Amino acid sequence: MKSAALIVLLAVLLFGDVTGQGGSRGRCRCQDEGADFIPPKRIERLEVIPSSSSCDKVEIIVTLKNGNGQKCLNPESTFAKNYIQRAIKKRSLETSP
Repeated sequence: MKSAALIVLLAVLLFGDVTGQGGSRGRCRCQDEGADFIPPKRIERLEVIPSSSSCDKVEIIVTLKNGNGQKCLNPESTFAKNYIQRAIKKRSLETSP
């Protein structure tokens, strides 16, 4: 009897409906589209998280200076696109011989 219950449990876990696990926004860190602008002098660190199976959108997480937490930045905003381009350019200049 125990082995039958174990087989049923394994079958459900392996082949069961998984629509509730994840979803299109299930594991996204940003729950809204994010801010269009954050003053650059307040930004300590910028993290770009590409879309994945757990979140279908690109997320940009900004860590603010002075321990003021994190904010989401709208990846489609002009500010975000320009800021990321400048950061890439700066990093490539720092690593160039």
